[in-house]
Amino acid sequence: MTRSKTTSASSAKPSEPAITAHPVGLPDEETIRFDHVSKFYGEVLGINRVTLRLEPGITGLVGPNGSGKSTLMNLMTGLLRPSEGEVRVLDRSPRDPELFRRVGYLTQFDSFPSYMNGFEFIYSYLRVHGYRHVESEEMARKALHVVDLEFAADRKMGSYSKGMRQRIRLAQVISHEPRVLVLDEPLNGLDPLARSSVIDVFKAQAERGCHLVISSHILHEVDMISDQVVLLSGGYVVAEGDVDGVRSEVHERPIQVLVRCDKVGFVAARLFEEDLALEVTMHEDGQGLLLRTPDAGRFYDYMNRLVLEHDVMVEAITVADSDVRAVYSYLIEQEGDS
Repeated sequence: MTRSKTTSASSAKPSEPAITAHPVGLPDEETIRFDHVSKFYGEVLGINRVTLRLEPGITGLVGPNGSGKSTLMNLMTGLLRPSEGEVRVLDRSPRDPELFRRVGYLTQFDSFPSYMNGFEFIYSYLRVHGYRHVESEEMARKALHVVDLEFAADRKMGSYSKGMRQRIRLAQVISHEPRVLVLDEPLNGLDPLARSSVIDVFKAQAERGCHLVISSHILHEVDMISDQVVLLSGGYVVAEGDVDGVRSEVHERPIQVLVRCDKVGFVAARLFEEDLALEVTMHEDGQGLLLRTPDAGRFYDYMNRLVLEHDVMVEAITVADSDVRAVYSYLIEQEGDS
């Protein structure tokens, strides 16, 4: 599996988006590419001037309702055409019918023929897709096994729970073994056990070299499973890359750090003297600090000096806000300030 190392973060105004560098290691037939893509619904903005290059692996799309996530997904699956710019999926236009054999799309909302059972639902889809009877049976059974729904294969889908409906849709999406999976809120409605099982499915698909583009409001899970994230706000890409890399680009915002040590008062005083702490909160047990530092690099260097020169015993130093939710909050605040 190839992991993208490209990172960009923008504090520019939406009318002045930052220029983003993109990975060039893989050929176009291995990537999903957006080149200066805009989509307008009349006078309403869907996305604007989006330039992305996504490599195989799991890409998390993060943003509130109306940020452009579904528009981006509908463009890469050919359900929408861009107002401007070009979209290429595995170096094919989304309007190319041949691409349908390589793409699976799980939309946010479901609608089922309640009279069908789970097996019939997937089998009939594969038959329409052009597979022979025996192939369709084998592929349907395999997909049901992958999502742990073999026990419900002969049950009418009208009796399925929300979580079972999500899993049967996922089975349909992966049944023809596509190279690109576009998944809009795929974890919605799943209990913790089913969610863990489905995440394992995502990771297995990524390991075999697939693209997975996943949107979710469950941000800690996006953080946990994604090789890279694309942060959207108001139709614009405000940042992209791996979470740690994106966070390192946000220079204007202090970073929060948890420090567990034995000389908290001494450490706090020295950090203030060196202008390395804007504010400090003591832990109730007197053995730790939560602080905001404007210069993470210099902070870490100085903590090394305190350990070596003043016998400070440090139990742990942990970045408190390096997850997707914190990064997104920082970037949206920056956009508003600008």
